[in-house]
Amino acid sequence: MGTAGAARARPRSRWPALFAGPHVLLLPAAIALAAVSVYPLAYGIVASLRQYRYGLDLGFAGIDNYLNVLQDATFITALGTTAKYVVLCVLLVNRQLAGASLWRIGIILPMTVAPVVVGVMWRLIYASDIGIADPVLGLFGVQGVHVLGAEWSAFLGVVLLDVWEWTPLMFLILLAGLQTIPQEPLEAAVMDGASPLRVFFDHVLPMLRPVLFVAIVLRTIDAIGTFDQVYVLTRGGPGVSTQLFSIYAYNTAFLFTQEGRAMAMVVLLLAAVLVLAGIAIRLVRLGPGTR
Repeated sequence: MGTAGAARARPRSRWPALFAGPHVLLLPAAIALAAVSVYPLAYGIVASLRQYRYGLDLGFAGIDNYLNVLQDATFITALGTTAKYVVLCVLLVNRQLAGASLWRIGIILPMTVAPVVVGVMWRLIYASDIGIADPVLGLFGVQGVHVLGAEWSAFLGVVLLDVWEWTPLMFLILLAGLQTIPQEPLEAAVMDGASPLRVFFDHVLPMLRPVLFVAIVLRTIDAIGTFDQVYVLTRGGPGVSTQLFSIYAYNTAFLFTQEGRAMAMVVLLLAAVLVLAGIAIRLVRLGPGTR
């Protein structure tokens, strides 16, 4: 009995229990995450601090890459183009949601198409020889406008593509938010004689505001990193009218072979996205009913 009691009192190691428990099921996902996310992120941060030329590592550069990026006029222009692109895309997507409830099935379809396919499809639509954009504009009296041939029309064409593709995402987020709104305050307002317009602005919109902000932040994060559609459609042209932040970073790395400077751009982009992601997480925790 004494021997058995001593054996029971002997402390057991936690490692066998840890590897035999449910935590071991997370190991494959953790390894995959480290391989595709953590390692490239760490490598990119290190590369942003080094100087490269034609693929050769020329040594430690410190913060020179960041200083050169912030002093680059083309980089500032790309930032401005990206900002205009993000603002127009977010505003137009939100505005289109007003009538989206009539098209709940059809409006989801664009989101299921691969971005590269979307770019190829809209390039054919905008083509000056076989596309349908120029003939449609001609019906409204607009003649001689080749969408991808002028800077202003190419930029608006890229924005229209993005609005068409990502309206479903905003629609689904706001629809989910509307379904979580309690009906009792709305019914009480109607019984008190409030008009549908007053019910919307005084009750629905305040309760939907956190969800709306989350949708805007998520759409902003996605629009900042847009690459596939714009690269396939215009490759940043004509000129630099549609050269977004991501396209300029790509050109810097693979055309100008300045990988260190390109990595510095990407790290700055990552910092901005992390700030926006933190805002989105904060708004999600507020809940749809928080004023």
